[in-house]
Amino acid sequence: MTFPDEPLRLPLTAIPDGCQDWTTVRAARWSAALPPRWTFLRVRRSVAAGLATLVLCVGALVAMAGGLWPFVAAGFAVYVLWVLARPELVWAGAPLLLLALAVEASSKSWALTAFGVLVVLGSWAVVAVRLRARSEQLDRAVAAAGGVAVPVPGAGAPVRRGRVLFALGFVVLALGALTGGTAGLWGSTEDQQGAWVVTVFLAGLGITALASAWLGRQRAGALRGVPVPVLRVLVRDDAQGGTEVYAADDPAAERPLFTVDLASFDEDDEEEEEDGEEDSDGDDSLQRVLLGLDDDTFGPVREAVLYGAPFDGAEVLVVSADEDPEQPPLTEWSEGPVRPLSPDAGRRRAARQREQAADSLQLELQGRELAEQQAAVSKVRHWRAGWLDWVATAFLVQWGLWLSWAWFGDSGLSSWKLALIPLLGLYGAVRVPQKLAWRITADRSGLWVAGLRGPRHVPWDDLRFVRRRSLELKIDWRGGDWTVSAPRWDRLQRRWGLTHPYDALAAELTAMRLDPELRPIGESGVAERGRAVWPVAAVLAGAWVVALVAWS
Repeated sequence: MTFPDEPLRLPLTAIPDGCQDWTTVRAARWSAALPPRWTFLRVRRSVAAGLATLVLCVGALVAMAGGLWPFVAAGFAVYVLWVLARPELVWAGAPLLLLALAVEASSKSWALTAFGVLVVLGSWAVVAVRLRARSEQLDRAVAAAGGVAVPVPGAGAPVRRGRVLFALGFVVLALGALTGGTAGLWGSTEDQQGAWVVTVFLAGLGITALASAWLGRQRAGALRGVPVPVLRVLVRDDAQGGTEVYAADDPAAERPLFTVDLASFDEDDEEEEEDGEEDSDGDDSLQRVLLGLDDDTFGPVREAVLYGAPFDGAEVLVVSADEDPEQPPLTEWSEGPVRPLSPDAGRRRAARQREQAADSLQLELQGRELAEQQAAVSKVRHWRAGWLDWVATAFLVQWGLWLSWAWFGDSGLSSWKLALIPLLGLYGAVRVPQKLAWRITADRSGLWVAGLRGPRHVPWDDLRFVRRRSLELKIDWRGGDWTVSAPRWDRLQRRWGLTHPYDALAAELTAMRLDPELRPIGESGVAERGRAVWPVAAVLAGAWVVALVAWS
């Protein structure tokens, strides 16, 4: 999809009187107030979750060995998550952890206790620097608005912020209570210690979700209560479903200032939902949104008005031009906190986006060229699992066998491991044949995607998209989808000029989907479409059960 060079215009009627442009110069002053990078200003959610999980695993092992109190082991994992993703909660978490370390100090080595205290105090100080910088960001954003403040549109609408997090928090707390209530039923003392670590960790995650929901709801409510500063900006939807905000005089989108997750809200839609009315247009809009989240492309640059002074963790409202010029402006509330980008980080992000766009264009051209070549020589096209799929499967099997062997080697096999080993083998028995025997056939009628129960037919008109993201290749159509994954390393591929097989497949199928002249002209036979792999899965599952019985 191509977009105009000029930003999509916002109607003048949607711009409040006296609203100032947030120019590059003013935005640079705001960026200068951001805290240093070592304050964990912007850590990826996946990195924060990964580090918290790593700390949890290490703490659980130490606790199971009797070297740490479960509250401290799980508390440090939750605390790491707070430092990286929810710094407001550190003011409560740090004193609790210090108190727990003091209570446990008499039964543990002084070196371990001192290390824990240093980590807590050091991270506490880092968070203090980050939170203190927020007031300066707020002041500079207000100054950039030039004293202009207006009520937000739809201020009387109900606050929906935090609903999902509230529900999630209570569910996780219930899981934690269930785990704690059954901790005494686990086999060995070590397993019971591990169960208590999981219990405390789940309780911490539940509290985190509830606190995040409450903070977001409070800030969203405060945004509606009084007139707020307004600024003219530019916005663009990124490939992950978020929104990037740029200075008003940065039409080339060279330097994003911050990102924020936005959600539209319409009072009329809310009333219809309460009355129990169904609207097919609403279903279509939701489907377009969901498909947009699966798209790797970026949206066009659009003019917008930003309501609310932005700072690290702030809630805002954005009124922006719709991608369809015939539609009214979009009014979107933040459904996540503002996440600033330092100047260097913003430029690196923009450079990566340009690089990805260039790669996508090159793949699109290669896919079309390949489809044209194959259309001249092949009446039917086939794709099947290759060496990368075999490598991925080998790692999967090796990991499962190693884990099962390690568990069976334990002197006292706990009940949960005894139940998990058969399930692990059955999962592998189903997954391995699908990864090794996947097959896609394209003919004049559409695609034939071979799976567990046999090939499924996907007419060309029902095909929505074929794309590769991260390790996964996904084919989506009306009524279903199909995925397969394999290793990849973008930097090495780019350095050596290699094209990942999934990228080539996705590019060629996309070219066929968009241009009927590139589609195969032949009709595939039954044997060409692949066979059901469930018989192989059944044989592997039976062999696994027999092996377990013989082993035990």
